[in-house]
Amino acid sequence: MELGGHIIGVCSWSLQPASVSDLIAKLKQLSIAHVHLGLDSLLAMDDAARDSEVALLKSSGVQLTAGMVGFRGEDYSKISIIKQTGGYVPDTHWLERREHTEQGARLAKQLGLTRLTTHMGFIPASSDPGYARMVERVNDVAKICADQGLQLLMETGQEGATELLQFLNDVPSRNVGINFDPANMILYGVGDPLEAIGILGRHIAHVHIKDARHSANPGSDWGTEVPFGSGEVPPGEFVGALHEANYTGPLVIEREGGTDRIGDVRFAIETLRQVL
Repeated sequence: MELGGHIIGVCSWSLQPASVSDLIAKLKQLSIAHVHLGLDSLLAMDDAARDSEVALLKSSGVQLTAGMVGFRGEDYSKISIIKQTGGYVPDTHWLERREHTEQGARLAKQLGLTRLTTHMGFIPASSDPGYARMVERVNDVAKICADQGLQLLMETGQEGATELLQFLNDVPSRNVGINFDPANMILYGVGDPLEAIGILGRHIAHVHIKDARHSANPGSDWGTEVPFGSGEVPPGEFVGALHEANYTGPLVIEREGGTDRIGDVRFAIETLRQVL
């Protein structure tokens, strides 16, 4: 599907597929051929099962916009807890998560991908002693991705746009970019997504179409994720800001809550159709 010159896709995990064949069937229901593919379930399989699923995916005609890896031990129950458990921050999980990312990068290359996304964890303030360690770790992972011909993309949301821009400038590897998610900035309470597009502009390499509403205590309590077009991300202004930043890449719908994922993705498609 293409609207307004953009490929329209969906995140595989938003459809909660039981298998690759189930994912393919749900994509057909939506008339969508492009997907941001979660790699963790494939990585958990033995080699024979994984090879079978990869072969089915490749023969299906599904087009992949990016791959995604997440990590065991991440706890999203509260913002304060994911701050301690997310991404490459915890020392106790660093080596395990580095290895998992490396496995994901190899699988991404096997699938013909050029982008790998992940939540890297809360970036400390540049004055914090842990900042240099995070620069070093992300640079290390970026080199792993570069060896597989991949761009490593950070999700927005856990820090403000100016802090994220400084971090990108401080990481020596030049294959690190942004997977821009406007809803995450609202969910975490870290800033205005439209303003963030202007700041991060040229670093944006992949975009999630997701919406949310602020909590009563932004930054302390989670906001509420809602179908795109029903929250606080103004669809027309959002797309306009992306165009002003010269972004021409995929717009990939993500829905992580709700009981009607197919219906919510369709609602997002219609919202995009109206503004594009």
